[in-house]
Amino acid sequence: MAEARVRIAVDESALVAAAAAGDRDAFGRLYERYASMVHGVLLARVQRADAEDLMQEVFLSAMRRLGDLRDHASFGGWLLSIARNRANDHHRKRRETDELDMDVVVDHNSTDAHEAVRVLALLRALPEAYREPLALRLVEGLTGPEIAERTGMSHGSVRVNLHRGLQLLREKLGVNHERA
Repeated sequence: MAEARVRIAVDESALVAAAAAGDRDAFGRLYERYASMVHGVLLARVQRADAEDLMQEVFLSAMRRLGDLRDHASFGGWLLSIARNRANDHHRKRRETDELDMDVVVDHNSTDAHEAVRVLALLRALPEAYREPLALRLVEGLTGPEIAERTGMSHGSVRVNLHRGLQLLREKLGVNHERA
């Protein structure tokens, strides 16, 4: 298992180096590897409709600034920092214009869509330490080890944050723990 992690880290560093040198295919592979993680981080912080646009901005920014990244092995954490900063910038700009909440405005015809919007709103209200791991797990479908590997968090921290975050989310949803 440790050997596999080292191999993945070496492969990723090589991809980042190639992308920094202008290899678009290498950057495309990095996009494929990290798109769901960036989307999950953004979804934990902004409305769904905004997450798609911000995700493109995050990867454009990363592509332009990739030459500034000194440690290629830290690409995932660096990319997450860009995503968090974009989300924060988005909220600062949004306050100035008072845009409508698109998740509320969009005509969702199904009960599932209403429930998904409700759960996302509750997830966004959780403490920051729980929001991202839960969004990556519940929305993007990443496993605990995948979240740890891509965010740089320890496996134990991811496990604890997922457990505590799920407890809080269940409480907010009014779900009985024994039945869930």
